[in-house]
Parts: sequence; structure tokens; C-alpha cells
Amino acid sequence: MKPQTAPQPAGGKAGGGPLKPAYLVVGKLRRPHGVHGEMQMEVLTDFPERLTPGSVVYASPDYRALHLRSVRQHGSLLRVAFEEYSTPERVGELRNQLLFVRTDDRPPLPSGEYYHHELIGLQVLDEEGKAIGILSEIMVTGANDVYVVQPESGAEILIPAIEETIREIDLIAGEMRVHLLPGLLAQED
Repeated sequence: MKPQTAPQPAGGKAGGGPLKPAYLVVGKLRRPHGVHGEMQMEVLTDFPERLTPGSVVYASPDYRALHLRSVRQHGSLLRVAFEEYSTPERVGELRNQLLFVRTDDRPPLPSGEYYHHELIGLQVLDEEGKAIGILSEIMVTGANDVYVVQPESGAEILIPAIEETIREIDLIAGEMRVHLLPGLLAQED
């Protein structure tokens, strides 16, 4: 699932890497449900289990803190209620708003796995250290992700996120080293 991010309010690049967002989107509020202030929420995170009663989430557009009163599964959606809202009329004000968690509250990933926002903006280098471009987008496909690399000039380069192509990721240096399989670069005349 491609996480959406909110820009960090202040700060710069840490260790030469891309800017770290302050918030990560976890869901989109849809419509009120019932008479006790519940909302239907579309899940936009791979970790919905972190949304538990007592957790703090932040509603767009101003990142207002909301405290989860209840969370329950309903098909592919969650039904959520907030301490700050107890009626469908009041909670309806949140319709179609995104819900975020703070980036520093995200769960750790296993070694060798990365959040998309950690990779976007990395300098992509070949195995000899020659700059290829900047990782500008990650396409989520059925088989594997595909990294979209924007070179300084010319057409974007699509690199499959597979073991044979991704050699090293160094978030501190802000770099990704790749092995370019035949056919990944446009033929030069």
C-alpha cells in the first residue's frame, strides 16, 4: 500500500536523505454511522492494528489531535469513534478528511524493509557509483514494486524492486545502489 505523507512543518534533510514527513496517512473518514458518533473509515495503512482505543490520530487539514474512543472492523472498513465527538451531526464535520499518525509513532519494519517515504528522494546510483537519477515515485504492482527514477535529463527509468536489481539502500547517505538489467536504460545513439 503506498502511504501518503504530510510534509514536515520544519526542518531539513537528515543525513543528506529525503525530507522525513511528520505524519503518515492511515485512513480516510467517510460518513457517520449510527447515533453514537461513529464514522466509517477507509483503511489506507498496512498496520490497522495500531489503531486502538486511546490512540491519538490527527485529522486533516490542520492535524487536529483526536483520541480514538472505539475501533471495530466492518468488512473492508473500520468504524471509529472519537472522544471529542459523540453525535453523528458533530462527527459528520470530519467527513472525507484524512486521518494521520505521527511518523515517529509508526511501527518498526524488519531489517531490509522500508517505508515508501524513506525511499522517495534517494539518489540512485549504478554499481560503479555513477548517478542515474532521483527516486521520484514508487508504483505498487501485483508482483513487486517498481521504482520510478527521474534522471537529470531524458525519460524516467523504471527499476523493478527485486533482489537482482536493488543492491544497497543507505538512508543515512541518501543513496540507493542498483544493478541495471539489460534494457532498463534507453539505448544511446
